[in-house]
Amino acid sequence: MRFCLPRSLAALVLCAPTLVFAAKPRPCVTADQAAQMLNKDICVAAHIYDVVQLPDGTSFLDVCSPQTSDEQCRFIVVSLAEDRSDVGELRKYRDQDVQIRGIVQPMHGRAGMILSHARQFYGGPPKFRPNPLLARGFNAEQERPPINDPDLHSRGGRRAFMNTKDRELLPKR
Repeated sequence: MRFCLPRSLAALVLCAPTLVFAAKPRPCVTADQAAQMLNKDICVAAHIYDVVQLPDGTSFLDVCSPQTSDEQCRFIVVSLAEDRSDVGELRKYRDQDVQIRGIVQPMHGRAGMILSHARQFYGGPPKFRPNPLLARGFNAEQERPPINDPDLHSRGGRRAFMNTKDRELLPKR
């Protein structure tokens, strides 16, 4: 009987973090509301009226009704050609209600979201893209470090444990 209290207390401590994170997920917003939330990672609930594919492979998911003019449509979902294998076939979403998670970005006078992976339809994050300005000149197969740290430069001479000028003279035998 005396061991029951510590075991139940330990079980409560182990389960407490999952109870904290089991809160309600944030609800999805409409495409009109998303147009006002630039640079935020949100979930957008929208009806896909049409899927337009350009000859270069870029796809647009039209979330505005056919009665809405192009100038009045303030939100768009774009899938780039390079992401086609990760996104999958988008035509199956035509005339369906979807929820897409992503970062709302300004796109040529309107707000938009880039669809880069199919997991975005299930609340997952977009595909990670490294910043090209930070990764410039870096190759994973090279031996030099990816950053330009002045402390790692040799300053013209080679580094050694003991400099040749600092040798101790040994006594003669």
